[in-house]
Amino acid sequence: MSAPRLEVDLGAIEHNAASLVGRLAPLGIGVTGVTKALLGAPRVAAAMVRGGASGLGDSRIEDIEAMRRAGLTCRMTLIRSPMPSQVDRVVASADVSLDTEIDVVAALSGAAVRQRRTHHVVLMVELGDLREGILPRDLLDVARRTRDLPGLVLDGIGANLACQSGVAPDTRNMAELSALASSIESSLGCAFTTVSGGNSANLGWALARGPRVEDRGRVDDLRLGEAILLGCNPLDRRPIDGLRTDAFRLVAEVIEAKDKPSAPWGALGETAFGRVEAGDDAHPDAHHDAGLRRRVIVALGRQDTEPGSLVPPPGMTVLGSSSDHLVLDPGGARLGVGDEVAFGVGYAALVRAASAPFGTTTFARPRASRGGQISASGMRSLSSG
Repeated sequence: MSAPRLEVDLGAIEHNAASLVGRLAPLGIGVTGVTKALLGAPRVAAAMVRGGASGLGDSRIEDIEAMRRAGLTCRMTLIRSPMPSQVDRVVASADVSLDTEIDVVAALSGAAVRQRRTHHVVLMVELGDLREGILPRDLLDVARRTRDLPGLVLDGIGANLACQSGVAPDTRNMAELSALASSIESSLGCAFTTVSGGNSANLGWALARGPRVEDRGRVDDLRLGEAILLGCNPLDRRPIDGLRTDAFRLVAEVIEAKDKPSAPWGALGETAFGRVEAGDDAHPDAHHDAGLRRRVIVALGRQDTEPGSLVPPPGMTVLGSSSDHLVLDPGGARLGVGDEVAFGVGYAALVRAASAPFGTTTFARPRASRGGQISASGMRSLSSG
């Protein structure tokens, strides 16, 4: 098989979706499965739907169009505010969009009228994370103007936290969202069908054991991507109980394996990506002189993924990376040219790997036990577990 390749276990994704849907349903909260990390891959989207997601969300209209071409007919939401240049495509393929600018909403109205279609709008509210959102003091005016535009239905309001500044969803900001929904409904004499509380970072708030069901307020939808795909909480990247964290492996091929000095020699300047500072993806021992050490290079770099978000197999250490080389200390593993190394991935590594043009993506449902197996190409593969 070719490398680098991203291996996807569709059974793990379906399991995670079903688990989260089952836990949130008694709280009156539905799940919109977010497919953007995999560029709207139809098989990943279908696994989320099989797991019970009530609809799908993606940040790119191109991904939504691809899912439509693949035959997915469920409710589709564009979760990034539409570009004005794409409003006709948005209305044609997305049922709903999350919006923050009245000028964009007006453009969507024009597209809906031209196409004789109805497009649904959820207005996003700024609750402190300082990414997208209408300031609460301006929300009523934007909602009133949206309601009055032809071709549109104002479904409700939503919020997004944690992605830009790391502001955590909590009882206070979710209560504010609920209060805003009720206030707008009262002022406009309408009833919202959607109050979208946020993303995977909301799960700690939503699934907290202490609060009563009614303490979730008006929130009836969460847009879940990372939790379904990777089984972890984005706020601390810790695994969520009962979810699988092994849905993805990024497999790379060894192109060099040699014993070399463990410390560089000669005058040091900047690396290919600037000076190595504390917190860089280079391991802190990368320049420590430990004598001759085995060093392995795999054909994987920053053009392919985010090296700092990779999880190497047990005993191995990532020493550094450049555009297209990843240098490893293999620990006790005996690796030779042509062998494969399988990495676990964090969210950043997953997004970059799925978007990179040089690798392939393979799908399996379910995947067999992966420890130390022989790959389809006959090369030894070492798993990160």
